[in-house]
Formats: sequence, C-alpha cells, structure tokens
Amino acid sequence: MRKNGNPHSGRMFSDRRWKMPFFVNLLVSITLLTGTIFGLYSSQNGRDQLQFDTKSFEDAAEKAEGYFIESEMRKSLELTEVAEAEPPRLAYLISGTKGDSQRMLRTLQAVYHPRNQYILHMDLEAPARERLNLTISVKNDPTFSTVENVRVMAQSNLVTYKGPTMIACTLQAVAILLKESLNWDWFINLSASDYPLVTQDGEFSALFTSIIAIFLCILHAFVLLEMLLDMLYVFSNLSRNLNFIEHTQIYGWKLNQRAKPIIIDPGLYLSKKSDIAWTTQRRSLPTSFKLFTGSAWVVLTRSFMEYSIWGWENLPRTILMYYTNFVSSPEGYFHTVLCNTEEFQGTSISHDLHYIAWDTPPKQHPRSLTMRDFSKMVNSSSPFARKFHKDDPVLDKIDRELLGRTDRFAPGAWCVGSSEGGADPCLVRGDDSVFRPGPGAQRLLGLMKTLLSDDFRSKQCLNQSRD
Repeated sequence: MRKNGNPHSGRMFSDRRWKMPFFVNLLVSITLLTGTIFGLYSSQNGRDQLQFDTKSFEDAAEKAEGYFIESEMRKSLELTEVAEAEPPRLAYLISGTKGDSQRMLRTLQAVYHPRNQYILHMDLEAPARERLNLTISVKNDPTFSTVENVRVMAQSNLVTYKGPTMIACTLQAVAILLKESLNWDWFINLSASDYPLVTQDGEFSALFTSIIAIFLCILHAFVLLEMLLDMLYVFSNLSRNLNFIEHTQIYGWKLNQRAKPIIIDPGLYLSKKSDIAWTTQRRSLPTSFKLFTGSAWVVLTRSFMEYSIWGWENLPRTILMYYTNFVSSPEGYFHTVLCNTEEFQGTSISHDLHYIAWDTPPKQHPRSLTMRDFSKMVNSSSPFARKFHKDDPVLDKIDRELLGRTDRFAPGAWCVGSSEGGADPCLVRGDDSVFRPGPGAQRLLGLMKTLLSDDFRSKQCLNQSRD
C-alpha cells in the first residue's frame, strides 16, 4: 500500500472528532448498499440488470433445459467462479498474411500483458520463411519464453476474404486456447492492421471501474471514483458474461440480398488462395433461426466460445454449416449464434470496441487511419482502432501519447525493472495482478457508461427480433 506522505497526517489521525460522523456515514452507507442488493436479488427485473451476481447466473444455468445441463459446462461454471476471485485475463488472436509478420509483432507487443494469452496465425499465403521468422521472434523473446503465454499456430490455413475460412481459423484458435489454457475470461480477435488505444493495465482498470460505476449507479449508492480501486475485491466474483459484438438483425430487402445467394470458398479445398466463387443457384430463407450481421471484430466471453465449440444442442454447428455458403460469414456467424441462443441473448453489447472510419458513402473497405484521425480515435473512447498502414506515423503518436510505449511493451505495473540507461523495465516482472490505470482509463469509463446504459442495452438482439 502507498504510504501517506502528508505531513499533517499525524495530526489528522490524532484528532478523534472525525470518528463519530465517519462511522455514522459508514453505517448508513452499508445499510443502504445491503438493502439495495437484497432488493436487486429479489427484483423481477434482475435479468435485465446484466446478471451481475454470480449466484443468479448459476441459478439461471441450473434452470436451463437445453444448454447448462452438461457436466462440462457445470465444470466450466465452477472454474469461472474461482477465476472471478481474481482480476480478468484476456485471450487474443492476432491474424496476418503475407508481409504482416512485423506488424503482428508490433500489435502483440502493444497489447501484451503477462496475465493474458496470445495466439498468432499467419495464413498460408505468407511464405514459409516469414512464418518461420515470426515463430523464431516469439521463441527468442525473453519475456515470451519465460511467461509462455504467446503461441504461433503451427498449422497455417488459407483465409479467404468474405469466406468461411476465417471463421474456421478463428474456431481453431479458440479450440487451442481452450485446450491449453483454463485461465482466460474474454476472447478478442485482432488483425495485423489493428492497434490498441489504451494500455493493458489501463484497459483492465478502466473496464473494472466502468462496471463498478454502473453497478453502483444501479444500486443508487455511487461513491467517489477514487475509492473504486479499494473496492475491486468486492466485484471480483461478479459474472463475466458480457459479449461485445456489434450486431443487427437482417430483415426486409437486405435479407433477400444477403441470405439467398450461395458462395463457395475455394480455401476449403484448394492449397492456393483465390476469391470466393458465386453460384447461379439461390436458396430459401432460413426459418429455424434468424439472421444477424455486424462487425467481424468481437470481444466474446469464454463461456460463449465454449458453447460455440461444443454446442451440445447442435445450433452452433447447424449455423456454421449454413454460413459455409454465406458471403461475409465472419460478419454474421457469431452474431447469429449468440442472438438465437436464449442463454446469451441478454449478454450482448452491440459494440465492437473499435474505432473504424468509413468513407461517405461507405466503400467496401474502411478508410486507413492517419494523423488527421488521431483526435477522433481518442474521442471515440474505444480501446482499439483499425485499419492502419504499416509503420504509419500515427502509430508512433499512439505509442508516445496514449500508450507511453518507448520499448517493446506498453509499460504497466508489472514492469518493475530499471529504465536507467535506456534499459527495458519489463525485463523484470512484478505482480501481474496489480494494475496501473493508463491514460485511456477515463475515456473507456465513459464508453462503458454508455454501453451499459438502459437506452443502449435496449438495442441488444433480445429486443431486435422481428417476426
């Protein structure tokens, strides 16, 4: 704990007059907080309030008939409850293609934290030498080799733009993460052209303080933000069940335009990359599930990713087979699975946590970000942005002004070494469960307040369904 350096601190604590009003206020606050919590537990609208408490989430799991009945899921819930006693861990997939190895390493270093898990995939279009060099770079990094939380996928897959091979590669990466690491709470997919706008320490702290602030507002017992860090342990057992996935239901003329055409992805059966092929046949619209679309960039919970892989009532596999012939399947697969599964509908937040700039009218691809977009990126309060050209000067500006990154990693509280003489302070690791809010903490706090508001939550897939 940080010691109080105030020279008048001895006088303050020797004066006993503050004790009576302090304890009275403390007692009143505890009474109000406890009463409101019990009121929240008994509320009929508890599900609409994000199911913050672990017990209510577990109770809902026991009542579900077609989803939470499997022993593996119960085991996962037990592991989740244990994990929530400590700060969260993220699992990143960073993808790239030919010529992207250095960009992937730069993004990796900018989002690196010892608590997280990272998996890198270079598709088969990249030369074998480049893929090997990426593997060697990861293996030779002293931090990566010590912590052992960065993996390069040994199998390279063809990934076709707008095709289902991107979904297949993502699911493979998730399967590897589930097999090799139990300790992660959210899955995040990035490309080599993505870059963070907040530090990992700051991102964690901002995320936690944001949720805490919203939770306290719901309880009508908001306290000063400066006290939040002292209260993190109170919220360490809260359910981590929020899925950040920008989505909207497809209906009307867009449904006919998007759902009826049939495409074939040659990457499923050829060894060389080529564009998707369009067939002359068209198919009927699905009637057993509704179609959703949105951003391909997601932040999804471990429980939802487990469901997407295991899918014991078969819906994820059914929808995966449907999307095998669907154009731009990365922009619809997870969205459709989540919004057609009752247990996850209420967990969706329709935002991809990215700042992306589009031309007017929008073109096929988003506009590449440059120095002129810096203020808009910052004002968006998003933790990530895309897309960037390789080594664009704005990346250096982000490193310098937003991440404080001058060496390999964005510095965090886990970097306890000396920086004297230009040395890398992250070569010496401290406690990785201690976070130091970065400059993006307040920005992300504001974004989370908006995303968790009742007005924004009303836009989730649970309330968008149209018959």
